[in-house]
Amino acid sequence: MKPLIPLMAGVLAAACALTGTARAQGADNWPSKPITLIVPYAPGGFADTRVRLLARKLSDNLKQTIVVENKAGAGGVIGTNLVAKAAPDGYTIGTGNLAPMAVNPSLMPDMPYDPLKDLAPVVLIENSPLVLSVNNTLPVKNLQELIALAKKEPGKLTFGSSGVGGAHHLSGEMFREQAHIDIVHVPYKGGSLAATDLMGGHISMMFEMGYSALPAIQGKKIHPIAVTSARRLDVLPDVPTLAESGLPRFESYNWQGIIAPAATPQPIIDRLNAEFNKILKDPEVVKAIADTGSQAGGGSAQAFADFIKSEKAKWAQVIKAGNITLQ
Repeated sequence: MKPLIPLMAGVLAAACALTGTARAQGADNWPSKPITLIVPYAPGGFADTRVRLLARKLSDNLKQTIVVENKAGAGGVIGTNLVAKAAPDGYTIGTGNLAPMAVNPSLMPDMPYDPLKDLAPVVLIENSPLVLSVNNTLPVKNLQELIALAKKEPGKLTFGSSGVGGAHHLSGEMFREQAHIDIVHVPYKGGSLAATDLMGGHISMMFEMGYSALPAIQGKKIHPIAVTSARRLDVLPDVPTLAESGLPRFESYNWQGIIAPAATPQPIIDRLNAEFNKILKDPEVVKAIADTGSQAGGGSAQAFADFIKSEKAKWAQVIKAGNITLQ
């Protein structure tokens, strides 16, 4: 009779070899059936609209159906968790967004997934900078004048947001921290409500998504002070960045990328990364991203993974410094 330990070792080695072969064959044949792309937000919104354009391009390139499914709820956590728990075979992917990937882990004590362990970053799709604007009655024309006014009248100036923990809110909190000013957060049940009150003069300022702020800026209903990106926006070339206006460490985006379950075979991750990098150079996609004041992503899966880690650390520090909770 053969010793038990060598026998078991042989069985395990054979099983691993068969599993590796199956995975390799699966990756070689991928995709052989429709792919589900989960969006963790409701239909019709900014994230959903962009993803549907990308899904159409991906379907054309892969010669396979891409089924977009909206799974909204819990600030993007529900849909993102579905991706994390899906079979790692390349037939379920999703969008990885700022809140469920980098913010909510610091706000929610019982996250059902770890964004750094349970998900595989594929590629960054776009960075969407915000525009810091003030209402037309506020007597400031640039960032330094705004900071000076806030220091002169501590606790008087207000900034609106779409709710606690969103890009609007966290950008305002980072502004408060870096400028060493006392400004009051006014959360709304949606960005459009805050934007309306900004135009009406009911709040002092707001960090607003570029595509949303543009009509009011062009109509001179609000005054843009600065943008949160590292470089100026093509759609607002005369509006400086916060960094060049006196806050050199300030950079903030609402971003999204493509993610997959953590154990998805590397050849599939590589193929998806290559396909999305090609799509991000498509003239229709380039124009769609630029027209909304966003900046195209791209690059390697590792670069996206490093970006997520840095964003998670950055916003964790802001949340801790501001003692921000969902209560």
